[in-house]
Amino acid sequence: MLTALVVIFVIAYAAIALEHPIKINKSASALLGAGLLWTVYALLSGDHHQVGHQLNESLASTAQIVFFLMGAMTIVEVVDAHSGFEVITSRIRTTKLSTLMWLVGFVTFFLSSVLDNLTTTIVMISLMKKLLDRHDDRLFFAGMIVVAANAGGAWTPIGDVTTTMLWIGGQITTLAIMKGVVIPSLINLIVPLVVVSFMLKGREVVAPERIEENGLLQTTTFERNLMFCMGIGILVCVPIFKTVTHLPPFMGILFGLGILWLVGELVHREKEDSDKEHLTLAHALMKIDMSSIVFFIGILLAVATLEHTHILGALAKWLDQTVGRQDVIVTIIGLVSAIVDNVPLVAASMGMYSMAQYPPDSFLWEFMAYCAGTGGSILIIGSAAGVAAMGLEKIHFFWYAKKIAPLALIGYFGGIIAYIIQYRLLH
Repeated sequence: MLTALVVIFVIAYAAIALEHPIKINKSASALLGAGLLWTVYALLSGDHHQVGHQLNESLASTAQIVFFLMGAMTIVEVVDAHSGFEVITSRIRTTKLSTLMWLVGFVTFFLSSVLDNLTTTIVMISLMKKLLDRHDDRLFFAGMIVVAANAGGAWTPIGDVTTTMLWIGGQITTLAIMKGVVIPSLINLIVPLVVVSFMLKGREVVAPERIEENGLLQTTTFERNLMFCMGIGILVCVPIFKTVTHLPPFMGILFGLGILWLVGELVHREKEDSDKEHLTLAHALMKIDMSSIVFFIGILLAVATLEHTHILGALAKWLDQTVGRQDVIVTIIGLVSAIVDNVPLVAASMGMYSMAQYPPDSFLWEFMAYCAGTGGSILIIGSAAGVAAMGLEKIHFFWYAKKIAPLALIGYFGGIIAYIIQYRLLH
């Protein structure tokens, strides 16, 4: 049975990693893999009651992550529908490419920490189309935005799906992950930015011709500012809500979604239905990426079978015996996340190592959050942010591997050195 489960999982995993060459959506591969794994496990285990109980347990933990993601994605869509991100993007003014790169890098870094790396990447690349006319410049900026977004998402519990999974699973806590990983994440961004500054030295920003956008912004300045501040405020308050009430994060995000929905209804109550339809929460719910949500459900349920059958525990023991050093093991996991999706990697790691042996906020979990979050920047297909950038600016895999991957790699190892030095000094 164990061999059959491993073979099915490896095939499903390969299909996810090769999504673009084989032209099969990774969500389909994840769901098919999860269905096959649980079916084989149920038929061959002989204990249907135990399998059912384990499936219920896995479903409960998976649902928490899914509800949280749905809530967060909907809030971001509402802010975007109100053109709320104009509050940030309209304030960027400079004529030097190197200065613009630093500005964009840090705005992306901090925006990603309170939104998520995927949304931030989409927002910032859309902004670049308004600020830069040359396609070559936009490609380079898009690549650096991916690096900055992944670095920014790694140090907060709501900035990256993998960090969110570790937070909801209890492996990390809010203040500890922010204090522990913020400096390595900054190093991960600053090292490539320093190199890029020399590459862009002396070059000027070539802006596209201004086109009047009459009628594009159908919201007032008050509405944009209100929804932006409320949306960001709700996302930032979720960790505080969890700390005060000890309720799971999904409850905080759903509570916040209800508040935002109420405020939106009150603000637009005087408008005609046709005018306010695209600004409502109901419309935002239709716009969220349900394909990604389904992928998370499939992959988390698939990994759960390997956890319940103790395959992941055995793999952890083998790694410890073969490699031995935790820092090397996690570094390798981060590098592998550049090739395959980091969500199943982290989900597998959560099942490999027990909380009894590795308590919350231990070296393993914090270092895992950093490596899995930033390792995906090394290749364009290694993160959701990279895949989004690939689609938005038509970035070729080999162009990214040649121009951006070396920068991401030195940033990755720079952050690793910073984290290990910091950990040894503070512990």
